[in-house]
Amino acid sequence: MSHLDIDKSGGRYERPDFSKNANQAETAPAFLAVHDIHAYYGESYIVQGVSFNVHEAEILALLGRNGAGKTSTLRAIAQIGSPQMTHGEVWLDHQPLHRMSSYEASRAGLALVPEDRRIIPGLTVEENIFLAQIAPPIGWSAERIYELFPRLGERRKQEGVTLSGGEQQMLAIGRALARDIKVLLLDEPYEGLAPVIVDEIEKTLNIIKEQGITTILVEQNAVRALKLADRAVILDTGEVVYDGTAKEVLENEQLRHDYLAI
Repeated sequence: MSHLDIDKSGGRYERPDFSKNANQAETAPAFLAVHDIHAYYGESYIVQGVSFNVHEAEILALLGRNGAGKTSTLRAIAQIGSPQMTHGEVWLDHQPLHRMSSYEASRAGLALVPEDRRIIPGLTVEENIFLAQIAPPIGWSAERIYELFPRLGERRKQEGVTLSGGEQQMLAIGRALARDIKVLLLDEPYEGLAPVIVDEIEKTLNIIKEQGITTILVEQNAVRALKLADRAVILDTGEVVYDGTAKEVLENEQLRHDYLAI
């Protein structure tokens, strides 16, 4: 990957390379390994050779400016089919997700909570959760989910789409946990939520981490995501430009300025 950029005057300058090479990677074995994935929306080349590893029970913040390819990378990992992954491998706990359909990847332990949450209209909170358990592998019970999110227990008979934005996010995460999952992919979970609700979501993600579930978090509120995460991967125009600790990003003003505008 080239690290030469063209400035506005037509000259070229050397862009710092914040990405880690293989010799700098952590020694613990990867639980989720993303290797050289490329993906397209039609002829638009969106994910351009992305590689990174995530360890078990780790929270990884996947960051970058708007249009950097974050959501597309999550969708490619989940084998949604849009964007179309044309090259590369994704391994989850020794299982080749890149050879699976989205349904098979879900059964292998991958859960994607999209930005729009996809709460099913016409179904109550309880029915949204039970529908997720219609086929194995079954994860947390409804009662355990209600312990994690008491508000959902209070509104279990309420139609899911009539909940507040924060409650819908809780339901989307709870519905994912109703499956027996190993990796949770969260796309913009804080969007539109009050800070007090974000606090509650973050407490939940730490509890999920304690249960051994791995999380990849895409979030525009980079500072909050970095304070929660163990590690960070930063994308720029579909490529990895940083892979390291979240703490380093918080402490590196140049890195934040160049790729996160904070």
